[in-house]
Amino acid sequence: MDAAWPAVERFDTGEWVLRAAAGVTQRANSVWPRGAAAEPQDALRKAVQWYRTRRLPLIFQVTDTAANSVLNGVLDAQGFTRQSETLIMARPAGCRTDVPAGAEVEILNGPTEEWLHLWWSLDGRGGGEERATARAIVTGCPSLYALVRDDGGAPAAVARLALVDGTGGIYCMATSPRHRRRGYATAVLQALLSEGTARNLESFWLLVTAANPAAQQLYRQAGFEEAGRYVYRQQRLQRALTGC
Repeated sequence: MDAAWPAVERFDTGEWVLRAAAGVTQRANSVWPRGAAAEPQDALRKAVQWYRTRRLPLIFQVTDTAANSVLNGVLDAQGFTRQSETLIMARPAGCRTDVPAGAEVEILNGPTEEWLHLWWSLDGRGGGEERATARAIVTGCPSLYALVRDDGGAPAAVARLALVDGTGGIYCMATSPRHRRRGYATAVLQALLSEGTARNLESFWLLVTAANPAAQQLYRQAGFEEAGRYVYRQQRLQRALTGC
């Protein structure tokens, strides 16, 4: 997941990975506690300073595991709230991946302006500089990009498949509001799953917020099951990040 959504700037302490990308998306501007810190209070102070010099709030991406119980206790004591609970869903590559009849999905090696415009218009926050940073993130590892059009040729839905160590991560699922509930999201998802299977990927994963049951249902119908969860933890008085 870290490799699939790479931050522009990254500092590995040997215990935590500090990530920054000018505030564009929480994932790329958060601490990944890859290992337990021997001195969590000291590690926390150093993380505060690292983000302060970049004029960013300190946010942790914390998976729901017993290994993070000590860290959660420290963050509780410091007044860090829990935000944006997210499900990690996964499935093997062998499941059936039929693209809906009539859907002609374009598989691209890079995000075209049409692809980027549709995704950013729905998920993006900010102007040209933020969009350029977002483009650097979604092209930061080998990936495939799917786009499907309506009968008039207008882009209807897009998605991205990050290729990481023999697995595939589904990201940037976005359908324009006027094209929803017409099967376009299913089309781009299944097309990327089919393409990943053809490239001998072993498995797939994706991330979906716990507050989005409609998307969860779509992914379950495609064979995905919950494999874990995480939350973002941020101090109450810090300013919000740009993006999600």
